Amino acid sequence: TGYRVATTQDKDEKESPKKKGGKDLDDLKKEVPITEHKMSVEEVCRKYNTDIVQGLTNAKAAEYLARDGPNALTPPPTTPEWVKFCRQLFGGFSILLWIGAILCFLAYAIQAATEDEPAGDNLYLGIVLSAVVIITGCFSYFQEAKSSKIMESFKNMVPQQALVIREGEKMQINAEQVVAGDLVEVKGGDRIPADLRIISSHGCKVDNSSLTGESEPQTRSPDCTHDNPLETRNIAFFSTNCVEGTARGIVVCTGDRTVMGRIATLTSGLETGKTPIAKEIEHFIHIITGVAVFLGVTFFVLSLILGYSWLEAVIFLIGIIVANVPEGLLATVTVCLTLTAKRMARKNCLVKNLEAVETLGSTSTICSDKTGTLTQNRMTVAHMWFDNQIHEADTTEDQSGSSFDKSSTTWVSLARIAALCNRAVFKAGQESLPILKRDVAGDASESALLKCIELSCGSIKAMRDKNKKVAEIPFNSTNKYQLSIHETEDENDNRYLLVMKGAPERILDRCSTIMMQGKEQPMDDEMKEAFQNAYLELGGLGERVLGFCHVFMPEDKYPKGFAFDTDDVNFQTDNLCFVGLMSMIDPPRAAVPDAVGKCRSAGIKVIMVTGDHPITAKAIAKGVGIISEGNETVEDIAARLNIPVSQVNPRDAKACVIHGTDLKDLTQEQMDDILRNHTEIVFARTSPQQKLIIVEGCQRQGAIVAVTGDGVNDSPALKKADIGVAMGISGSDVSKQAADMILLDDNFASIVTGVEEGRLIFDNLKKSIAYTLTSNIPEITPFLFFILVNIPLPLGTITILCIDLGTDMVPAISLAYEAAESDIMKRQPRNPLRDKLVNERLISIAYGQIGMIQALGGFFAYFVIMAENGFLPSVLVGIRLNWDDRSTNDLEDSYGQQWTYEQRKIVEFTCHTAFFVSIVVVQWADVIICKTRRNSVFQQGMKNKILIFGLFEETALAAFLSYCPGMDVALRMYPLKPSWWFCAFPYSFLIFVYDEIRKLILRRNPGGKTGAQVHCYMTIFMCRILKLFCAGLDSYTSVEILFWVTTVSYPFSVSLLFCLFLQAGWKKRHTIKLSKHHFLLNPSFPEFILSSLSPSLSLSSFPSSIPRLLST
Repeated sequence: TGYRVATTQDKDEKESPKKKGGKDLDDLKKEVPITEHKMSVEEVCRKYNTDIVQGLTNAKAAEYLARDGPNALTPPPTTPEWVKFCRQLFGGFSILLWIGAILCFLAYAIQAATEDEPAGDNLYLGIVLSAVVIITGCFSYFQEAKSSKIMESFKNMVPQQALVIREGEKMQINAEQVVAGDLVEVKGGDRIPADLRIISSHGCKVDNSSLTGESEPQTRSPDCTHDNPLETRNIAFFSTNCVEGTARGIVVCTGDRTVMGRIATLTSGLETGKTPIAKEIEHFIHIITGVAVFLGVTFFVLSLILGYSWLEAVIFLIGIIVANVPEGLLATVTVCLTLTAKRMARKNCLVKNLEAVETLGSTSTICSDKTGTLTQNRMTVAHMWFDNQIHEADTTEDQSGSSFDKSSTTWVSLARIAALCNRAVFKAGQESLPILKRDVAGDASESALLKCIELSCGSIKAMRDKNKKVAEIPFNSTNKYQLSIHETEDENDNRYLLVMKGAPERILDRCSTIMMQGKEQPMDDEMKEAFQNAYLELGGLGERVLGFCHVFMPEDKYPKGFAFDTDDVNFQTDNLCFVGLMSMIDPPRAAVPDAVGKCRSAGIKVIMVTGDHPITAKAIAKGVGIISEGNETVEDIAARLNIPVSQVNPRDAKACVIHGTDLKDLTQEQMDDILRNHTEIVFARTSPQQKLIIVEGCQRQGAIVAVTGDGVNDSPALKKADIGVAMGISGSDVSKQAADMILLDDNFASIVTGVEEGRLIFDNLKKSIAYTLTSNIPEITPFLFFILVNIPLPLGTITILCIDLGTDMVPAISLAYEAAESDIMKRQPRNPLRDKLVNERLISIAYGQIGMIQALGGFFAYFVIMAENGFLPSVLVGIRLNWDDRSTNDLEDSYGQQWTYEQRKIVEFTCHTAFFVSIVVVQWADVIICKTRRNSVFQQGMKNKILIFGLFEETALAAFLSYCPGMDVALRMYPLKPSWWFCAFPYSFLIFVYDEIRKLILRRNPGGKTGAQVHCYMTIFMCRILKLFCAGLDSYTSVEILFWVTTVSYPFSVSLLFCLFLQAGWKKRHTIKLSKHHFLLNPSFPEFILSSLSPSLSLSSFPSSIPRLLST
């Protein structure tokens, strides 16, 4: 019976079955249920009612075809393209913009129904928001859409034709018509049409790399060699390639029931969760929506309390909610991810799904395949043993690292055997290429020998020409050796040379002598022990060891022209001379150990998951640092203490190597225990289902899992992982379709580069969002003052759009180009539950601190222009209704001058422009301080040329919008006096100084209370003031309190601003009389503001607790 890997408890299986297309995925995760490999041929024939010679009858074949269906993979239900497009238009952040657009249209409809000449601001805003979503959605669809082509690529692997025997006749039929019980013949070059039970074979080898990922061709024979159907030699699997020889087999599984079909169904049926960045954006939407709705509803209620009609209150509600929507952020995030994806592509990481860019940066566990990812996927001769010494092979092109005498007779003999008893040849037309880069026709081991000897001894082709081959017995699983017979290059020597290579113990059994120092000597027990020690040492290094021997055949028995019969052997194959051993390994990539070390310092756990032998896997793991020096497995501890492995406590070993046959018997709890208690883990001889179980186990531990793979066997794990990484060179089409990212150079080190890029984009996205959100406060507060204080609107909707979709865009995107801070690969992976893209700390800085200073800069410019035109703050409060009344054309200012409606609106729109320019100026400082999280800007430097360009671009755009003729009509923006540009300069400087001090305290108190307090100090300070006022000043309105807080909280910055304007001088007729009031240098400035707001307000009227609060 087939064996099973438990993935969930039976109780859980009963309570929560996972179904996909009527099939239980937990059942698919069990191991392959094939049992025919253990049956005799006669039992298989009886089971499928077939004949070993005649095959099925046509009637039976038709019956089975009707019963089982065609030999094809069932395609999954596909998602229509229009649905994918709609997901881009209405998913994630887009829905927030759609809500904003709908609210804008609703507000315009209300205004159109209640006003004779409604303002078009809300209509324009709704149209722009809709356009932003549609354009960005189209962009995302073409950039991100990951077509579900997994099953199609599986289907493309199905062979079109198959050679079957029915009713004793051979016939070529469509592969889809093959049924269970069919007798099928395959030959070299064919693809296996279904899962076959081999009943006869002649030198048949199959390439299982598309299924197992291992490139070494596997022999197929009728004998059962392993209980595991994936490792036995008498099963050939659907869609694998027959590379040489011929075989005949009985079909035991077709279509979805094949091993490949089960993997395909499992892969397409897996449900993948949201990516970390998708969860972060969802969390961000919740925060922004919560803030917007809270503010909107709060001021809707306040509007009703203050006496506004419900229609006006609804318009205010909509305006505040829309003002909270960062219109340009969706495009900014998409462009930032795209730019990073392109940057990663230049570093050999091709991203198929934009969200995967950040996911790789969140990775806390990497489950890596061995072959081709950690290793070079190129078998290489590593060591030789001859003259009773182990020598390290020299694989340099110039042979500068040779560790032995190449003129040694024994080495010359060993090299000759390796060159002649070898069917591999270099492909034509590569003479100009370095030997190590040449392509070879032949299997991996013989290719390694070919390159080694070519490097060391020169042209093998010349050697073979001089030693003409006259007979050969290819390697087979029964003999476990390969031999060939050659003429010698010495024209005076008519003897034939027999050379043989194969499994070392089999070769040794055929030898009676051994070559030492170029001379033959008897094979005694001492030499056998030396051989055994060398064999065990090389095997313990995880290397594949071959033995080599030869004999010069006596001329009297085998004269010139002797007819050697390789079928019925008529020559000697024993009493040979053992020459030496050569061992091969797929060596680690040079950059991998350093990359694994970077992962360890970055807190990322690297797990090796391979189908290779445990000894080889362990050796490579130690070589690349997955098992670090000094860390032992239970086997190592047992060997050191000389005790049985069973007596070692597994928890004493930090490292462990788990065999697939052991893994299948583990419960879920035992699996979790291994992953939790061992820091360095290797899984060897794993099946496709087991790779999936390992990924799920890591995810249960809360890890963000990246999986690398190149074979079809890896596709379920690739899809289930948080991010699947396929190999671009050696990877199958199926694995590439299942993955989110493709390594173009198949190099593990590129993953580490990707991790760094992923962490960088998360940091930079956070900076972009912080930069973008900060301007929300100076955009929202004008509406609040407009509603609560009844002043003319300080900032219009059109100018808000100019900020969000104009001046802020390039600087926000430029932060994606910001270089990594020094600790980026020394930090632990971020905790998705705690380390959010947008958190309370970011909101407190953006909204409660920097945003408030920016709002002050904008309001200062607003009040300055109003004052220059005769409207002092005391007059502005409560003037809105008269200001916006078209019929009022004699509104008086503070000096008695009368203003018409058109004149007032020109002043108002000029204030909008000045407020807009002020936001641009304070955003200069904001984008600079957003460059770093903790480092000083002076440490980071201004090397980001795109950011510098962004500063110039937003300034130039602001100037263009202010001074370009026609803007007063198109956007209602009016030219400003040069001095008005300087209103916000002190606030910009204050932002920079304030943030540098904040970061300095953070650096000196990393993670401490002081560091945390700095992030929210200003916000808490202002909230405490408001709380005290609300508790003790029932007689004052919230508007008066807000003015008091705004002016008193930042006396330093406001004073600086007034100083600047004092120096500039105001010469217009309606100017604030600075010489009269002296409030810029007067400590009673807050008193002046209060008296301007209301004659009844004064500082002395506030509770005595306020000065104490301010002093602390």
